[in-house]
Amino acid sequence: CALPCRGAFFTKEEKDFAAVWVALWGGLCAASTLMTLTTFLIDSQRFKYPERPIVYLSACYFMVALGYMARLAIGHSEVACDGNLLKTSANGPSACTLVFILVYFFGMASSIWWVVLSFAWFLAAGLKWGNEAIAGHAQYYHLAAWLVPAAKTVAVLLAGAVDGDPVAGICYVGNTSSENLKKYVLAPLVVYFALGATFLLAGFVSLFRIRSVIKRQGGIGAGSKADKLEKLMIRIGVFSVL
Repeated sequence: CALPCRGAFFTKEEKDFAAVWVALWGGLCAASTLMTLTTFLIDSQRFKYPERPIVYLSACYFMVALGYMARLAIGHSEVACDGNLLKTSANGPSACTLVFILVYFFGMASSIWWVVLSFAWFLAAGLKWGNEAIAGHAQYYHLAAWLVPAAKTVAVLLAGAVDGDPVAGICYVGNTSSENLKKYVLAPLVVYFALGATFLLAGFVSLFRIRSVIKRQGGIGAGSKADKLEKLMIRIGVFSVL
């Protein structure tokens, strides 16, 4: 049976709340990431490796936010529905396809950039690589971060797996098919999380060892160095979780 455009399991109040909630957080995300991008454009030298992937993360999330807010300009029904029914596939150029690309492609790219950020931090903290050494492999970071999501996006489109979201009013994959959700969304995210978490854990282990060595050596300024290292670990940990 075909599903109604705005879903059959939510009240009008819940749908209205969801629309406001998505618009609010989409706007906040767009504003905050735009500030980061503006800062980068003004002074790009501030963002060197291993911090540089944060800029690309921000750019990806900015595009994802635009995808979620597109329904405000285009309309819920124009994006996620075919008449009074929920869209179950998108073929050819359409508002649905555009929103899907914004949300899925850049969403997956942001996940890979998070892995790259974790990897770059591991190279710096764990293997003691310098900024220039890490930046020397930047082309490979970009190749992975843009090519892999592009291939996945094309695969989803060719499979006709794009469908409408009755709550958010966007087009994504897996809204009406749990199999597509597992294959195109959950499985890749699990892999990305495992890789990123592994690099983060390895980096933290290295920093803990450095901290222990500093405290054992003692001497003038040892306590201050250890405190700075602890603050760095806290900042990295909080950012990684967020």
